Amino acid sequence: MLDAIPASLTLDVASELDDLGYGSMWFGEAYGGESFTTAMLLASATSSLIIGTGIANIYARGPMATAGAARTTHAFSKGRFILGLGVSHQPLVESGRKMVYSPPITAMREYLDGIERATYLGANADLPPIVLAALGPKMLELSRDRTAGPSVHPYLMTPAHTHLAREILGEDSLLVVVQAVVLNQDREEALRRAHDNLSIYTELPNYRNHLLREGFSEQDLVPGGSDNLADALVAMGDESAVLKKVNDHLETGADHVCVQVLGSNLADVPLTEWRSLAAALPS
Repeated sequence: MLDAIPASLTLDVASELDDLGYGSMWFGEAYGGESFTTAMLLASATSSLIIGTGIANIYARGPMATAGAARTTHAFSKGRFILGLGVSHQPLVESGRKMVYSPPITAMREYLDGIERATYLGANADLPPIVLAALGPKMLELSRDRTAGPSVHPYLMTPAHTHLAREILGEDSLLVVVQAVVLNQDREEALRRAHDNLSIYTELPNYRNHLLREGFSEQDLVPGGSDNLADALVAMGDESAVLKKVNDHLETGADHVCVQVLGSNLADVPLTEWRSLAAALPS
């Protein structure tokens, strides 16, 4: 969403979300803006929001560059930065970046090794908290064993997966999940927005494999997903319906729930919905 709107408006939106009392703002990295530049600008436009990369693509830069940029961003944001890392997806890496996609667990383990080994001689020496975009049990276990916390930032999760993640991670961890939302739209429009959002994910092997593990069928993974999949992954309705879905994640083990409001299209900035939800959601 951030890449679809003018930069000046992005900073205004971040400032208003900060004023509304939201706790964090997360953004991805695929074919748009660069993660650390964006994070630094968002931090400069806000005073209390935690800024998180959700996620920074490990194929976008080497581990030494990531370590230096993460330390710099963490320092200049006065400790309000979280480094979310992910392995992206084979079609995006090999087609878009013209790089070889390595086995995900091996690639992430070696990348974390590189961050730990990276020489850094600047005064801004502290690494921020690191969270991993973990879908399957093996990536959850790697996060448990290798990140400080440990910490996880999964996407496209049901509360059942939140429960599984908590069981694997143990109690002493930071589990940040994402809940997609369509607020106050009729059923037809809500489903349209949900299917539009799911369209890319139903084509990506990592998400398809994850959703099959979750118990969904191949019939649910048609382009854009079935109505059954949309209902399971997107909260549709009024503020109370959204709050129920958020509470389902909190009650099954999440520490923090990122609310992804789905507008009418990618360039739509859903400020009205964010303002309405600010008063309804737990702080």
